[in-house]
Amino acid sequence: MTITLPTFTALEDSLWLTLCGRALDNRSSHPILGDAMSDQIVRSLDYDYGQLNIDTNFRLSVALRAKKLDQVVADFLVRHPDAVVLDLGVGLDTRHARLTVPDTADWYDVDFPAVSTLRDRLIPAHPTRHVISADVRDLGWLDAVPTERPAVIVADGLMGFLSEDEMVSLWNRLIGHFPSGEFVFNAYTRFAVWVARHARGTKSVAELMKFPGMDDPRAPEGWNPKLHLVREIVLSKEPEIAEFPPGWRLFHRLIAHSTTLSRMASFVLHYRF
Repeated sequence: MTITLPTFTALEDSLWLTLCGRALDNRSSHPILGDAMSDQIVRSLDYDYGQLNIDTNFRLSVALRAKKLDQVVADFLVRHPDAVVLDLGVGLDTRHARLTVPDTADWYDVDFPAVSTLRDRLIPAHPTRHVISADVRDLGWLDAVPTERPAVIVADGLMGFLSEDEMVSLWNRLIGHFPSGEFVFNAYTRFAVWVARHARGTKSVAELMKFPGMDDPRAPEGWNPKLHLVREIVLSKEPEIAEFPPGWRLFHRLIAHSTTLSRMASFVLHYRF
């Protein structure tokens, strides 16, 4: 039996792109992420993902960047088993289920109330996973999150929908809330933002994108003196490219010789504070 979907705003509707991208990756002959739960969710919903026009390149990018985000969070939890994890603008992501999360950690999935309600219906509850129904730009939601513990803050696809001022304000509030921690998110150069506004698969969310793009990964270090770049993860240079279909494998290996060109595809930024 399929589940009838709520009426989402255009911004809330953007969650389908990444969810369906992960589901289609799981159905491929050589999955990059292998997110079976996302696939199960999509199969259970009365949603026509064909209207999203998800092509092979987008599917691969969504799966690989999710895998890189997972790796950063997993590594942080090994080093800080008592950590707080914030998954911002989580949509219907199943990251908590993909990772081995210590019982001593507390995980918070943050998204709009309508999205959080659907999450509660689709994703099994877990004693250490909490759902916060809020717009990440609101001021009060952090009051429910413990302080005085290290935090890892992850966001997949969210940052493109925030203006630079909104992003700076959010990051500064998060940095002020915790004694230490790390951020990891997928980033967009100015060229990538332009492509998103013209590519067939992302036109559905193009008008919602507010972030102008960021060409210098060290630029956020100027937003807060505690913030330092750990690593720029350029997806075209990651080993999983060897698992891509031949044409896309060749494309990424060619552009991997240039960081500038590689950033035009997709990359992940990792910071500490």
